[in-house]
Amino acid sequence: MKRIVVLGGGYGGVVTSKHLAKLFKKENDVEIKLIDRNPYHTLLTELHEVAANRAPEDSIKIELKKIFAGLKVDVVLDSIDNIDFAAKQLRSENNTYNYDYLVIGSGSKPTFFGIPGAEEHSLTLWSYEDAVRLKEQIRGKFSEAAKISNPAKRKKMLSFVVVGAGFTGVELVGELAEFRDELCKEFFIDRSEVRLVVADMAPKILPILPDKLIQKAVKRLEKLNVEIVTSAKITGVTPSSVLLGDNKQLEAETIVWTAGVEGSDLVGKLDLKQEGRKRIVTNDKLQSLDHENVYIVGDNIFYIAEGESRPVPQMVENAEQAGPLIAHNIHADVHGKPKKSYKPGFHGAMVCIGSRYGVANVGLPNKLFMLSGFMAMFSKHLINMYYLFTVAGFARVWTYMMHEFFHVNNRRSFVGGHFAKRSPNFWLFPLRIFVGYKWLEEGLDKLPKIFKDPNNIFLIPAAPKADAVSAASEAAGAVTQTVDTQAAASAVESASTAVTALPVPGFIKSIVGWFMDVFFYTSDGGYTALATVFQFFMVFAELAIGVCLILGLFTAISSAATVALGVMIWSSSMASTEMLWYMAAGVALIGGSGSMFGLDYYVLPWLKKQWKKIPFVRRWYLYTE
Repeated sequence: MKRIVVLGGGYGGVVTSKHLAKLFKKENDVEIKLIDRNPYHTLLTELHEVAANRAPEDSIKIELKKIFAGLKVDVVLDSIDNIDFAAKQLRSENNTYNYDYLVIGSGSKPTFFGIPGAEEHSLTLWSYEDAVRLKEQIRGKFSEAAKISNPAKRKKMLSFVVVGAGFTGVELVGELAEFRDELCKEFFIDRSEVRLVVADMAPKILPILPDKLIQKAVKRLEKLNVEIVTSAKITGVTPSSVLLGDNKQLEAETIVWTAGVEGSDLVGKLDLKQEGRKRIVTNDKLQSLDHENVYIVGDNIFYIAEGESRPVPQMVENAEQAGPLIAHNIHADVHGKPKKSYKPGFHGAMVCIGSRYGVANVGLPNKLFMLSGFMAMFSKHLINMYYLFTVAGFARVWTYMMHEFFHVNNRRSFVGGHFAKRSPNFWLFPLRIFVGYKWLEEGLDKLPKIFKDPNNIFLIPAAPKADAVSAASEAAGAVTQTVDTQAAASAVESASTAVTALPVPGFIKSIVGWFMDVFFYTSDGGYTALATVFQFFMVFAELAIGVCLILGLFTAISSAATVALGVMIWSSSMASTEMLWYMAAGVALIGGSGSMFGLDYYVLPWLKKQWKKIPFVRRWYLYTE
């Protein structure tokens, strides 16, 4: 039995474990174990959205057991205190875990560079708990300030300083600017009383971006009334201020430290060669230089790629690219095959400044494009959804779209609030009943006709070999031999209606004509047996749609079927202008109108619960939260 242990459920640990599970899927003599102290994977790049109340708290957590449902990965909740490389063991307070191959991806933590008071008197933004704590702190300060009349105390309470103008700091302060406007309205505080500052010891913000994008970011922050302090010599932090050189200070009761990271506490005490701020030095296969069976992933990697002068950056894409390579190399080592070297090719970086504006330098490794505004935000969301799809499939992408586009409050989305303007379902109740009644009426009207004479085809146009008048005469003649005069008149009416039907583009007519020639028309201009079956199907579909809409059962499916049936009738050149109304109403009813005085209110939650129990569904994340 080969035992592979992945330490850490961050970006690197999750990606590595998923690829290991795929490679060793059919090998029963391989055991894969993922160990983390939390039962969830945290989306660290989205922490600022929770801290500034744009996204719900649970939006940045993905349960590890859901990620690995149906996969050959055993998720273990534990906190590892020590690693004995000689004995090949990981040890916690109560347990010992043996390994043959170890992947260290325990991540990093904020570093304070030895600045006095920084760790004691500032908040950080590096975990789910940090984000929730910061949100509560900010709201609390607004609530307190609303009750304080002393100008000096009020000013300190309403001042917020973010130390660190890298990606985390700029994204946070941009979100705080929007959160500020919401809180000012809620607590009746004038916007001008609130002070937001982002400070950094570097000469400019976002230093890894091109100057053109930095200038745009600065302009956006200034538009949001954020003060930018650069080249600041930060000498200390007190409970109510950030101390700068030359006896200057930034007064604030809320100070957030985002100035840098270092390896986790565990990594810092490991007997492995390290460089930088507690990063483990690796070879080109991402193995520790001290132990060939120990691999390093994510922020813990210190590796200078060929042709580069700096180590790989501590960013998500590094973890995403390193994880598959490590999985391959472990699989290759188990099977005695050659390993691959790590050749990262990064696709740029992006930063959002609030929910509606961003800057990005993205593209191919050797060709990057500068984007700003809408396109930068679009690319950021697209990349986020791609990552979420690889980790937790459709289920997580759906959740992301909900909190970013459809359930967003106060128009805090790069598309504004257009998708988030939701009307209560009860306004659609009368429309649902009426559309259902109309379908039911149509079906009940046709039902006796098709049972009385199944060969009477009136829902499919006559073969194009005859013109509309002769088709009407033939239909009337055929009908009078089998049905009464009223049915004949109906047949003539159907033929005449085809002449005044809604126009259909020529290429669609050609496609539909070919389909009907193959399946519905005989060589002598009559109808096939399949045409009779199709007509029965159409009538019963009208009845089923009508009943479902009236009862509010599977309303979304019935509404979509309304649109589909309308398109089908239109494409066959038999749709009157009334069909446009059916299709428009169907679109309006798709979005859950059955939950108001309908059976969907009871049936869908039960079905959803049963659906998620199916192993195949859990394995491929084919559900919504």
